[in-house]
Amino acid sequence: MLNSTMAFSQLSVECLIDDFSSLDISSMESSFYSANESALQDVNMEVDLAVGTDQLKNGDIDESLYSRQLYVLGHEAMKRMSSSHILIAGLKGLGVEIAKNIALAGVKSLTLFDPAPAAISDLSSQFFLHPDDVGKPRAAVTAPRVAELNAYTPVSVHPSQSLISDLSLLSRYQVVVLTGIPIKEQLAVADYCHQNGIFLVIAETYGLFGSIFTDFGKNFTVADPTGENPVGGIVADIDSDGLVSALDETRHGLEDGDYVTFTELQGLEGLNNSEPRKITVKGPYTFSVGDVSGLGQYKRGGLYTQVKMPKFIDFQPLSEQLKNPELVISDFAKFDRPQQLHIGFQALHAFAEHHNGNLPRVHNQEDALEVIKHAKSFAGNGEDKIELDEKLLGELSYQAQGDLSPMAAFFGGLAAQEVLKSVSGKFHPIVQWLYFDSLESLPTSVTRSEELCKPLNTRYDGQIAVFGRDFQEKLANTNEFLVGAGAIGCEMLKNWAMIGLATGPKGKISIADMDQIEKSNLNRQFLFRPKDVGKLKSDCATDAVQAMNPDLRGKIVTFPDRVGPETEHTFNEDFWGRLDGVTNALDNVDARQYVDRRCVFFRKPLLDSGTLGTKGNTQVVLPNLTESYSSSQDPPEQSFPMCTLRSFPNKIEHTIAWAKDKFHSYFVGPPEAANLYLTQSDYIEKTLKQSGNEITALENLRDYLVTEKPLTFDDCIVWARQQFEKEYNNAIQQLLYNFPKDSTTSSGVPFWSGPKRAPEPLKFDAGNPTHLGYVVAAANLHAFNYGMKSGNVPESQFKKVMDNMLIPEFSPNPTVKIQADDNEPDPNAQPSGSRFDDNRELETIAAQLPSPKSLSGFRLEPVEFEKDDDSNHHIDFITAASNLRAENYGIATADRHKTKFIAGKIIPAIATTTALVTGLVVLEIYKIIDGKTDLEQYKNGFVNLALPFFGFSEPIASPKGSYKSRKGDVTFDKLWDRFEVENITLKEFLKEFQEKGLEVTMVSSGVSLLYASFYPPNKLKDRMGLRLSELVETISRKPIPDHQKNVIFEVTAEDVTEEDVEIPYVMVKLRK
Repeated sequence: MLNSTMAFSQLSVECLIDDFSSLDISSMESSFYSANESALQDVNMEVDLAVGTDQLKNGDIDESLYSRQLYVLGHEAMKRMSSSHILIAGLKGLGVEIAKNIALAGVKSLTLFDPAPAAISDLSSQFFLHPDDVGKPRAAVTAPRVAELNAYTPVSVHPSQSLISDLSLLSRYQVVVLTGIPIKEQLAVADYCHQNGIFLVIAETYGLFGSIFTDFGKNFTVADPTGENPVGGIVADIDSDGLVSALDETRHGLEDGDYVTFTELQGLEGLNNSEPRKITVKGPYTFSVGDVSGLGQYKRGGLYTQVKMPKFIDFQPLSEQLKNPELVISDFAKFDRPQQLHIGFQALHAFAEHHNGNLPRVHNQEDALEVIKHAKSFAGNGEDKIELDEKLLGELSYQAQGDLSPMAAFFGGLAAQEVLKSVSGKFHPIVQWLYFDSLESLPTSVTRSEELCKPLNTRYDGQIAVFGRDFQEKLANTNEFLVGAGAIGCEMLKNWAMIGLATGPKGKISIADMDQIEKSNLNRQFLFRPKDVGKLKSDCATDAVQAMNPDLRGKIVTFPDRVGPETEHTFNEDFWGRLDGVTNALDNVDARQYVDRRCVFFRKPLLDSGTLGTKGNTQVVLPNLTESYSSSQDPPEQSFPMCTLRSFPNKIEHTIAWAKDKFHSYFVGPPEAANLYLTQSDYIEKTLKQSGNEITALENLRDYLVTEKPLTFDDCIVWARQQFEKEYNNAIQQLLYNFPKDSTTSSGVPFWSGPKRAPEPLKFDAGNPTHLGYVVAAANLHAFNYGMKSGNVPESQFKKVMDNMLIPEFSPNPTVKIQADDNEPDPNAQPSGSRFDDNRELETIAAQLPSPKSLSGFRLEPVEFEKDDDSNHHIDFITAASNLRAENYGIATADRHKTKFIAGKIIPAIATTTALVTGLVVLEIYKIIDGKTDLEQYKNGFVNLALPFFGFSEPIASPKGSYKSRKGDVTFDKLWDRFEVENITLKEFLKEFQEKGLEVTMVSSGVSLLYASFYPPNKLKDRMGLRLSELVETISRKPIPDHQKNVIFEVTAEDVTEEDVEIPYVMVKLRK
């Protein structure tokens, strides 16, 4: 974040404040609209509130609804939010965006204020207004629709006709949000809020320009500035000067000024569990904690853990910040822009004050000159005078009446996140101004003028004011493909509906999404309601946006299909050929890469975006200009060494990974194998051929079909109790037998040191909730495998069955070998040519198996892991299994919530980031539809609302290659270019390349090698006369699918220098 202080003319700003003092407040008060009186009185919009009443009373959080958001904010922040009352004033597009995001996030109450009548132009961005709402008070018609978003957030209308007639009414709120409010009213509200400890957020948009201001009062506490998980690690050494070294040169991940605590240190016990120590980074693997004299001498062991320390911020009131603003830079390529816009926005307010609240006329030069004149009065004098960019200020005046959905989405997400920061203390707020513009989105392919931008009394007037009617027609006749209708997809469709995308005679939107709606989706996929759970996302999203903009009726086609290789007959060449562009709304990297590859092949522009909690990114992929999404790779998922998981875990992530593996090896893998044995006649023979796991595979079949096959649910309880004993007692005893606690390595170092933690066996205790919970979950899942209805078996039954069990004493087996380190060979790996070659042991086990015929019709039911069903025991089992293992090793346990997050690989998500990111994407769609080819006009975006951080960069150009032909150097685009040939013969194909100066040495298609220059003549003789399609079918022995209209060839060749060169691939057109 960069701060900038500006000295403005105090006289100009103070005039605004002084003028306000003479304002006749009482004259502004008037009676309520009688027709809407009932709506304006504390309207507690009770939408399905019954489902949440008990939870609201108890202060609990509905984790099934808020699960993805909880992983962003945490329980404590959510609880603080749920006791907060929020007021939003101004309900055009920006106000309703903020209201939507806050309602979805969940607060104690949300109150709306906007008694002004809705206008047809409001529909440019206000998605909860309908054409028949024109003339009605905005708040009254909007409140019930906002209330539908979240049953836990009651929505009402502020009981006043004027925001400033009785400022004491504001005392009921913790946060006041102002949008579209005159500056004098802003100053009055801001002064009252600052004096009374009420948090204030002010947001404004004018066409492609926008701003946000925050005032959270004096000494505001930020409990967690970044939201990142605290880092920690294992200590290798602490010297006498307090220099800490991390084990095995592991990067500590700390920064100067961070605080850490220590545990389990031997020899420096005085540091264990002491007050957090401020650190100084000395290197990527070392940091200093200062003076450690008198605390002892370090011997070994120990863990360090980062401690999040609160930060305190003093905010200034609006009246001070207007004169000396503290600015956050949103785009470093426009470093001076915030100063200009700070003056320009004040100039717009001054203009409105002189024109009865009206903003400058659209694209009107006379009004623009007046705005510039006002701006000069705010620009200061003498050395402090700021040089004004009059062209920029003129454009601001031209667009002042503009109202764009993507700008509302961007600032709506941003402002809502600031509201949540204020009441939760989670994440660093904006201090105190942020300005943003997207002037690059202005079209250059059409003409803009006062005549072409004037209002037409249509729902698109707010957009026409910025871009003109000709560009609106371009938007309306676009054919766009949206892949995914989840969180990003919902927000994208809302924006498309507002801007009128594909509403014209040639317009069309295709939506592909195979998923059905789940309850957890409702927290951020705002087009869906509880009644939609179980229905297809693509269908429900379509119905919702067609209701928002009836012009879309008949313009949307939905596909309940995954976009992938298996659906290329649906999404075929004809489908892709008709598209103007593609937008990804996917959370799956593989799917995104597939769509990206198809866009490259069909040369279609692609807009990709993604979110991760408060982080978001957008990427523009342009044919023949930029690299593609697949050009860069995300880092691989974290994985753990098998030896660590099996025997030497040292953190909770290890035990959760181990528990999930046990879930699969108990309830998924063996039942699937048993079903294969029962249905495939040659399954045993196939298994015998597999190297290394023959014994395990056959033992599992024997156990699940014979020795451990339950007859009653009580048998399942017995089985579960036996697994407890096997994993948490017997296995640990065996490990300690192989590696006693006092054992040392060959170098004399204690074996149980560093990352290796010496475990302790567990003794089963039915009174311990984790012990009993493990047996309950395991027994129920085992019963599920065998199709048993467990019902609600009481705990007393579990305890009764277990009390009657005889658990044999365990004696370690001296023949068992355990791998001590991942760098050593696994002593249990089965080498080839082993003693099992005679198959005697295998045959002995196989003889114990029942014949498939004797179990005709019998099948096991493998468990399909589902993290979001709290009644299926899946997460219950993994949580209990992980925490028991953590108890074995003295690792801090994790609650069910954290375990579900890690085991389920849940992507944290919050509506604010999603809204903001889609706003950025639509700003890029404008540019693509305009046909811009200058890369500098496009922006890839990177944001982190927690910090807050905003970064924008020009897309990276696609890589280029070259080869030498007979006519000189030939340059080509390595990503986008290709050779295209007709379905000619192989002989003609080779000749065609010779004419280009390329001597083909090899031709392949897929895994089939079609031609090689080293092939003998007799092998090539029959191939030379074949057409290329015939050649492919002959060599691959597979017909080309009917829907496929081309075949791809990979070619290696030499150019005229007789050197191997990289050339583009070849597309053979089949002309079907």
